[in-house]
Amino acid sequence: MSLAIAYSRSRSGIKAPLVTVEVHISNGLPALNIVGLPEAAVKESKDRVRGAIINSQFEFPMQRITINLAPADIPKEGGRFDLPIALGILAASGQVSKTELEKYECIGELSLGGALRCVKGVLPVAVQAREANRALFLPEENAEEAALVENANLFPAQHLLEICAHLNGQQLLPIKAHIEKAEIQDSNAADFAEVQGQFHVKRALEVAAAGLHNILMLGPPGTGKSMLAARLPSILPPLTEAQALESVAVISISDTEFDAMHWLTPPYRAPHHTASAAALVGGGSNPKPGEISLAHNGTLFLDELPEFDRKVLEVLREPLETGHITISRATRQADFPARFQLIAAMNPCPCGYLGDISGRCHCSSEQVARYRGKISGPLLDRIDMHLEVPRVSHEVLRKGSPEGEESSASIRLRVIKARNRAMARSGKANSALSPAEIKQFCTLSEQGHQLLEQAMNSLGLSHRAYHRILKLARTIADLAASESIEISHLSEAIGYRKLDRSTL
Repeated sequence: MSLAIAYSRSRSGIKAPLVTVEVHISNGLPALNIVGLPEAAVKESKDRVRGAIINSQFEFPMQRITINLAPADIPKEGGRFDLPIALGILAASGQVSKTELEKYECIGELSLGGALRCVKGVLPVAVQAREANRALFLPEENAEEAALVENANLFPAQHLLEICAHLNGQQLLPIKAHIEKAEIQDSNAADFAEVQGQFHVKRALEVAAAGLHNILMLGPPGTGKSMLAARLPSILPPLTEAQALESVAVISISDTEFDAMHWLTPPYRAPHHTASAAALVGGGSNPKPGEISLAHNGTLFLDELPEFDRKVLEVLREPLETGHITISRATRQADFPARFQLIAAMNPCPCGYLGDISGRCHCSSEQVARYRGKISGPLLDRIDMHLEVPRVSHEVLRKGSPEGEESSASIRLRVIKARNRAMARSGKANSALSPAEIKQFCTLSEQGHQLLEQAMNSLGLSHRAYHRILKLARTIADLAASESIEISHLSEAIGYRKLDRSTL
């Protein structure tokens, strides 16, 4: 009788709970049984492991082998347990060192020839292995992603034989160094200098970027709403390493391709308006992250907002407030981060030309009300800024502004300075301030209170809108390098509540 233990990690949202792989070899008819709530792909690993061990010139024990994946109440899925199962069998049969194996965690799928194949969700595994003070064996293809975790001891390998030689002290694997990549600016990236005119919209997007405020752009077709939204990432500050690791962890467990060269760049997601609620917030029998989680610490752009199904839009309400989404199923529950900046665009009416100087719109007031009614009041209330994007004159398109269009690089410098002021004051962007912090950091003069009270009464603003105006005014003051919120800052913030006005 022989018993060996290998450590691995399962997947639960963006977490990686520890799984202890216990391998017991005893006398009896040759058999290999896997217990511990394995799903189909894990049960099939017995054939992959047998082929990998034999084709790597090791002896596969012709005895009764029992493999327990503990704890038994966590579902085990995928091919990630192939490598720990194979190493456990080899350790239990005395072909590799048991004591050495217990110093490591391991993850990876095996081919029949013993080659290691990449798996999803390696970044959370590397983080958890570091916290457990254990080194990690992993496939070479996953090494670049895992190397983003600082102080993690990583030993990437291409074949089962390399790991066995390392455990037996025959040929040690080189440790993978931590990747410290500065943000790389793409010279072909979209730039605000390419947008002619629309100065007030650029100003509003600068304010939104500085405080991570949500914004809705309203205007006729072809006025540049999508073009402006696509250029918002070019003025956002780079992510901190902690934020980047959170965002990459979501990408790691999804079907999205990971780009190590731009891992500090805030993500930008723009789903089509035919997207379902599950595509937006995540779902499935085995919950996977949706677009709002893939946009974590970045931007979610919803173009043609009223064309989205109303039920789909309503699922955004809770994540916009809480910054996370919990997906519950009969057998499991997954919690994904969803702290994103919402940028939306819409036409003012069904035909799109309401208020346009061409006078092409013939929509009735009922049609306009029904069209805008596709966006509920509670969702609209959670959007800090409502902005009109009018048509630009032909002269501006032909000649541009006399002083030239400002580049994204110069706008970005102001955004970073304003964001740094907010971080130094409260440790967070202004949009994330709590009610207590709003009371502390967003104080107004008596004249400011009177102005805001007048706006509350005339526009019928909710308490949520009241707080959002204060946070917006705080961001505008930060851009002006002002310690206090002046009347001009508050007036500009109130002016961004376009759709709260009864005249529309």
